[in-house]
Amino acid sequence: MDRVYARLGELRSEAEAMRAKSYEHGQEATPEALYERDVMVHHANRTLQALDAEAEGLVFGRLDFADGDAVHVGRLGIRDPQFDNLLVDWRAPLASAFYQATPEEPRGVVRRRVIRSSRETVVDISDDLLDPERAPEDMRVIGDGALMASLSRARGDSMRNIVATIQKEQDDAIRAPEGGVTEITGGPGTGKTAVALHRAAYLLYRDQRRLGGAGVLVVGPSPVFMSYISRVLPSMGEHNVELRALGEVLDDLSATGIDDPRTAEVKGSSRMVQVLRRALRLPPPDAPDELRMFYRGVVLKLQADDLKRIRRRLHSKGAPPNRSRMRAADALLEALWNKAKQFADADFKPDREQLITEIGERIEFHRFLVTWWPPLYPMQVLRWLSDPSRLARAARRALSAEEIGLLAKSWAEVEQWTVADVALIDELRVLAGSLPKRRRARADSRELTTWADRTAEQPYQRPDNYDEYSHVVVDESQDLSPMQWRMVGRRGRHASWTIVGDPVQSSWPDPDEAARARQEALSSARTHRRFTLRTNYRNSAEIFEVAADAVRGVVDAGDLPNAVRTTGIEPVVREVRQWPEAARTAASELLDAAEGTVGVITTMARRGEVRDWLSTVESDRLRVVGSLEAKGMEYDAVLLIDPDELISESSTGRRALYVALSRATQLLTVLKPGS
Repeated sequence: MDRVYARLGELRSEAEAMRAKSYEHGQEATPEALYERDVMVHHANRTLQALDAEAEGLVFGRLDFADGDAVHVGRLGIRDPQFDNLLVDWRAPLASAFYQATPEEPRGVVRRRVIRSSRETVVDISDDLLDPERAPEDMRVIGDGALMASLSRARGDSMRNIVATIQKEQDDAIRAPEGGVTEITGGPGTGKTAVALHRAAYLLYRDQRRLGGAGVLVVGPSPVFMSYISRVLPSMGEHNVELRALGEVLDDLSATGIDDPRTAEVKGSSRMVQVLRRALRLPPPDAPDELRMFYRGVVLKLQADDLKRIRRRLHSKGAPPNRSRMRAADALLEALWNKAKQFADADFKPDREQLITEIGERIEFHRFLVTWWPPLYPMQVLRWLSDPSRLARAARRALSAEEIGLLAKSWAEVEQWTVADVALIDELRVLAGSLPKRRRARADSRELTTWADRTAEQPYQRPDNYDEYSHVVVDESQDLSPMQWRMVGRRGRHASWTIVGDPVQSSWPDPDEAARARQEALSSARTHRRFTLRTNYRNSAEIFEVAADAVRGVVDAGDLPNAVRTTGIEPVVREVRQWPEAARTAASELLDAAEGTVGVITTMARRGEVRDWLSTVESDRLRVVGSLEAKGMEYDAVLLIDPDELISESSTGRRALYVALSRATQLLTVLKPGS
């Protein structure tokens, strides 16, 4: 450890010296010198960034082989001044035995050692003896194994980096080939999310130039979840990755509102594609129903039926409305010319080219055009559908009267967009077509810093609604609606995919409809491989037994993972009548008993009320979340408020309760109404 950190200091000093020398090199001010300066500074900044990101827990493993060689494994590779390996990057092929070796197949490894450290200080060592028959007599073996020790540690707000405790079934998924679709399924606590993030880091390590340039997108269920996992990839030196919750996939929009389950079900249905397509073909609410133009003493008039036919004919060509505005102008002018021909006589002899040119240049014609065929903005179009009669015209035969009422009410009362709305807005964006962009004012061009300085501090700025990612990771994929699959699929048109989920935890009521939308989103992928993780490392057996009971009879027993550890601590179930007092008492008890975070899980509708109950419980370790926000999360202790209410809130019923009950690693308390 001392040698590695000493070498780390040398490398940092060398990079800083390179950067300082690079600035001096640029003083020659020739184009070649400035270019070389930028390249050198950029390289130095990237090196310093990587060294700083990996400084904590830099060395975490050692492999002792039967031939006497020893290899240390860490977050990045480091060589000594003679270019001999001091530390092997965990993603390198040489380090694969750290994750792949087992007692049944040791791959030449006698002892696997896991090292925990705080900066340069070793705080714990845990060994696995994989091949006792080939172990030297003086080889020491310490601890009970890395994985089980890691399970007892407290959780924080950020997902722990588990590179030191990845098991073989997980490592097989991490190191799978990059192309096509890699699906990782498994129940609660099997490490699906951690495996997916480490897979992204591994793929970037293997092909940084191709994957890093186009970028990697990680999509998850909620901002709470994305914040939770946000430090994993940066801690492994990977910064060219975008993390977005489903409500943040569309640029310039961050939606956190949650619809009631029935409304969300309608908004997420693939039937909405037809509804939105029709909505774009309807005249704007304030569109004029008559065009009158005076031309050389003659009144040329297009009445409502004329305008309706022109609109219908333009839409029949299939072009997006925002790209048809010039065609709309041409069609109106052509219709006026046809009217003019009807008035032709000895005194009025209209010329087609003259008429089209003259009327086409008039301000009143352009005013009519901008109200009759205006630029369409997705959010505006969705707000127009708050009018029940307008929505009914767009939704004929696609939605029931009840569903039309739910949507119209949702959009009439909108104060903020909901997560389900984002996919609809993105669909409208594509169907309506892009609008010409306004030119941005030029920024001050004086060079205060180099390009390399700026890019070292800020991520690469991609175009709006970028759709050329090289790899897309979708977590909690079982919950995506068909419309959300369409939205996410657009971002990965040329990408390979890592899809993570558990069908048992699905909150989408029609899995067949979602499966069809998912298949369409991934249709460009030629290969599909699947890995199933079957070991639940998160929950104690006592806690998972309660969670599994919630879905027995609803799902196959073979779809549930196996919990591998016991604590002897049974979950607590209490019947209560005074909810605020009981919640405060239970939360305080769990905070006293657990070292890490305590999650209080309730329905989405009661989050604010429960937060008020617990406002007097002073602890920065307490988290109050709704049932949907608990997706993918884990806490040392969980307080679950009213399981029956949680079941009735969700369209998937007991599956939602299963998710909530399986968030705890150590302690679980359930409060239910007393008789």
